[in-house]
Amino acid sequence: MSRYTRSSLDDGNLQATANQSTNIGLISDTHGLLRKEAVEALRGSELIIHAGDVGKPEILEALRKIAPVIAVRGNVDMEPWAHALPETAVAEAGAVSIYVLHDVNALDLNPTAAGFPIVVSGHSHKPGKTERDGVLFINPGSAGPRRFHLPVTVARLRLGRVPYEVEFVGLEESR
Repeated sequence: MSRYTRSSLDDGNLQATANQSTNIGLISDTHGLLRKEAVEALRGSELIIHAGDVGKPEILEALRKIAPVIAVRGNVDMEPWAHALPETAVAEAGAVSIYVLHDVNALDLNPTAAGFPIVVSGHSHKPGKTERDGVLFINPGSAGPRRFHLPVTVARLRLGRVPYEVEFVGLEESR
C-alpha cells in the first residue's frame, strides 16, 4: 500500500503525497450524511478526496478508516471544527498532482500553467467529468441527502494510465 504524508503548504493548502497511488475515491457534498453505500463504494481506495460540504467531522473520521483523506471546506462547513479544513488542497499521487476545491467557479489559478492535470470539485451536486486544455475536471456529485432530482453518487479515479479512468458509482437510496 502507498504511504502518504500530509503537510501544510505556505499558502495554506493541504498536500498529500504517495509513491504509487492509483485508486482514489472521490466524494463531495455529504452534508452530514455518510451512506453505507458510499463507504462500500470507496473501499479499496488508496486515498480519498472529499471536495467539501462535509457537514460533520464524523464523516471524515469514518472515511479515514478506509484510507488517508484530503478534504476541503465547503460553503456549508461553518462550524468551528471545519475551520481546520483548507479552502483548497493538493493531492499528489505519484507524478500526478490533483487540485481540490469545493466550487470550481472559485478556481483562481490556471491548472495547466500550475501543472495540475486533474481538478476535483463539488458544490453543484451534479456528477460529471470534462476535459479542457488538457486538464480533467471531475465532480463526483453529491453523496449526501438527495437534492432535487440529481443522482446520489461518488466516483473512483484510477491513475494507472492516461487517459485517467473515472467511474461514477450510483448509491442506493436507503435514506
